[in-house]
Amino acid sequence: MKMKPYKRTPTQAKILAGMDKVYDNLIEFKKKMNSELVIMQDGKIVRIKP
Repeated sequence: MKMKPYKRTPTQAKILAGMDKVYDNLIEFKKKMNSELVIMQDGKIVRIKP
């Protein structure tokens, strides 16, 4: 049984575009402030220095 390709609604596309922009701004801010970025990697909390 083959699944139909999923098509995003315009609202979903806008939300995802906004999330990408927030991510880019967060990385830029962390580099500017020289502060650590805290992420979860392989189930563990990791701190990354930009």
